[in-house]
Amino acid sequence: MHLLKEKRFYQFLIPSLIGLFLFVTPINQDGTMTIPVAVMAHGLLDVMGNAVFTIIWALISLSAVLTLMHRFIGIGLLKKNEKMDHLFNIKGFWFWVRMTGFVFVNMIYFGIGPEIIIGELTGGLVMVDLLPILVCVFLLAGILLALLLNYGLLDFFGALLIKVMRPIFNLPGRSALDCVASWLGDGSIGVLLTSKQYEEGFYSKREATVIATTFSAVSITFALVVISEVNLEHMFIPFYLIVSLSGIVAAVIVPKLPPLSKVPDTYYTEVSHREDIPDGKTALSYGLELALEKGGKAPNVLEFLVEGVENVAEMWFGTLPVILAMGTIALIVAEYTPVFQILGMPFIPLYKLLMIPEAELASQTIIVGFADMFLPSVIASSIESELTRFVVAATSVTQLIYMSEIGSIIMGSKIPVSLKDLFIIFLERTIVTLPVIALFAHLLF
Repeated sequence: MHLLKEKRFYQFLIPSLIGLFLFVTPINQDGTMTIPVAVMAHGLLDVMGNAVFTIIWALISLSAVLTLMHRFIGIGLLKKNEKMDHLFNIKGFWFWVRMTGFVFVNMIYFGIGPEIIIGELTGGLVMVDLLPILVCVFLLAGILLALLLNYGLLDFFGALLIKVMRPIFNLPGRSALDCVASWLGDGSIGVLLTSKQYEEGFYSKREATVIATTFSAVSITFALVVISEVNLEHMFIPFYLIVSLSGIVAAVIVPKLPPLSKVPDTYYTEVSHREDIPDGKTALSYGLELALEKGGKAPNVLEFLVEGVENVAEMWFGTLPVILAMGTIALIVAEYTPVFQILGMPFIPLYKLLMIPEAELASQTIIVGFADMFLPSVIASSIESELTRFVVAATSVTQLIYMSEIGSIIMGSKIPVSLKDLFIIFLERTIVTLPVIALFAHLLF
């Protein structure tokens, strides 16, 4: 019995420590803070070079071809695998999104079609600046996330953090690790982690939706890029402290408002795994008990690799077309129509009330952040007031949901949230965080 316990302990400890190192441990690279899996992703991208664009074209095209064949003819090999059958047997809205991604990727890759679609500010931006690193992140995360999920680490930390996450955010303790993975690495990693936990019954619909739209924080690295774009990188430390504080305020308030408050606490699977510490046990002892139980059921190397390959296929074939299609459309609306400027007009009185200079220009950046998080800072770079540039940059980071990446990844996942709900949550986050950011900005400038 003692030997069995010891074996389970090491089955939990060793993979979990590797997972912690890869996804959560901060390291310094060229003066910026990041995590090992992000370094690996960028290293892989460097190795791929320009071939990555051919890989993107091939993946999205193959996704569309297999979807068409499986829907209208039926592919026996895919039917035998429940995950693959579900991945390629799609109908309705998501079928057309995937086909749109297929059309766009061929237009952009071969340089055929109007500038409005293939230009460097629309489809070209998504294809060149976003998808290459996501291909690498999806590959590594798809295989390696199992180190966090399948060996007891989330069960251990979930029990430890119940008394923090439940009373403050009404969420499972394990959701804290999703936030840390996003904060140090990339928001897309947090969404992928959340989606997998939802599919396995560890999060309810409400919890998964709240975590994905609230805790998939923008990484430290990308936040530095944003503040640098408005020429205020020397203020990065107060900037990120204010972003973090306003994000916590939003995490407390926004989930109590509809649509998040109306999402039911039902589960994706019939078996749920709600975390509660039994009477007579401490958080530490219960967490260790859960971790050892999970470690004892841990997959072997072959099962680990098979699950990893399936995860990568789901992300490559299911999510990449969604990101390209919806990200391109959102950027077309932002660049070629006055829609976002018009939608931003109601925010002019709010900016004036908060005494933010150049309110008219600043208001144009509010809604454009829904298309892409970087666009508000690009627009704000021409604003003279340092205070206004600071507020715009901080607001764009705390808005969190942008369709060129996080929003599209959420919609391409199993997490049950609509485009309309994402936009409403985006507006709520903006309205909640803007006054907090403005207050501290006035103290700094």
